[in-house]
Amino acid sequence: MPKSWAGSGVDLHLEVSAAGGRRRGLEEALRQAVRDGRLPRGTRLPSTRALAAELGLSRGTVSAAYDQLVAEGYLTTRPGSATEVADVTRRAASLPQSSGPAPAPPHDLRPGQPDVSAFPARAWLRATRHVLSTAPAEVFGPCDPRGRIELRAALAGYLGRTRGVITTPDLIVVTTGFVQALNLLARVIDGPFAMEEPGHDFYREVVRRAGREAVPLPVDELGAQVDTLTPDTAAAIVTPAHQYPMGVPLHPARRRALREWGGVVVEDDYDGEFRYDRQPVGAFQGTAPEHVVYVGTTSESLSPALRLAWMAVPSSLIGPVTEAKLYADAHTEVLGQLVLARMIETHDYDRHIRAARLRYRRRRELLRARLGPGPDQPLPGVTLPGVAAGLHALLLLPEGGPTEEELLAACEQRGIALRGASPLWRGAGREGLLIGYAAPPERAYPHALEALAQALAGTGRPRRPLSR
Repeated sequence: MPKSWAGSGVDLHLEVSAAGGRRRGLEEALRQAVRDGRLPRGTRLPSTRALAAELGLSRGTVSAAYDQLVAEGYLTTRPGSATEVADVTRRAASLPQSSGPAPAPPHDLRPGQPDVSAFPARAWLRATRHVLSTAPAEVFGPCDPRGRIELRAALAGYLGRTRGVITTPDLIVVTTGFVQALNLLARVIDGPFAMEEPGHDFYREVVRRAGREAVPLPVDELGAQVDTLTPDTAAAIVTPAHQYPMGVPLHPARRRALREWGGVVVEDDYDGEFRYDRQPVGAFQGTAPEHVVYVGTTSESLSPALRLAWMAVPSSLIGPVTEAKLYADAHTEVLGQLVLARMIETHDYDRHIRAARLRYRRRRELLRARLGPGPDQPLPGVTLPGVAAGLHALLLLPEGGPTEEELLAACEQRGIALRGASPLWRGAGREGLLIGYAAPPERAYPHALEALAQALAGTGRPRRPLSR
């Protein structure tokens, strides 16, 4: 006799067996719910009158079952108070035990993360209050697969104003992140995807798992070598404003060549707002809007927890991409879309970006001064290419010095979390460290940087002669 009750404030499915009598069936159902953790410690049970009505039993039967479980120690009761589950809850042995979130590393220098302690909570709360007090009820119903029109309209204006993107609200699709955008594009673009090398190894795997071939697109000091693209390649995923991980912008001549290439260009503008030596490089999409899919995200500007990103899609692809999103995931979380739209409209988002840019610029200067060339360089011979923009620095190791593996081990011993650079190449690539200087809170960053410098200095040793 499976039943559940809700009017008492508790909603729980019970299998009450009639075998052996109703009282014993109720006792065993409640006893098992406590044992396997479905009724955790402190849960307030319904009154005997309410439970009897819900289960179609007599109140005396329920009272007797409660009394028996109190005697066994499964329940507790006090005069004038509700009956509660006692402190005997334990999960079934077959279920995996939750250990909780992993502890944060003492010094977090992992790339791809902003300083979440600087999240604009007041502005977000102010925008949330406005949205909840003014939004019509229909916003809580089904959403257009492309996303809320309020956010798409705000993004069309913002991206045109700050990144030079040429688009309209009808050509924007809101996603949960770059990974979802990449999955959607892999569904509708048939053929190999060229991906920068070195480049994001996780995204290469995303493309492979979507059933597309990922072919290498070599990168040098001028950015992606677009002359290696062939007519057989369907799409090229590039980071023209700030190449990941080398940090160089795509050379103007190569921008022109990429514009003349016949395939679809996917522009990953993952940190395009953060340039420190001059104005940010404009989006490549603005030069060829009918051939470029522009992808941006709040993961590095606000927080990766928001799960908000967007694509500006050519008109020829908007139909297939929208249909793919409809069947992959009908809509993206709505409240966050409306709050972000409000922040863009009130320019709170602009103010946050400007403040973040100044903060990260100071951190970049500290990193260059502490790790770059000079008499106090902790590990002589390392180079820091492409630190004019972004939220990370690539520290390339010289030949003959400590290896990437040795440095990662030394950093781990000092509680420093970062990542090695070699996996960003498919084959034999350069060894180095990828240092994210945005993640630590403001006061913690100098200590994290000093710990890294000491780890590098501690692994230094006389270098072997360079091979000739």
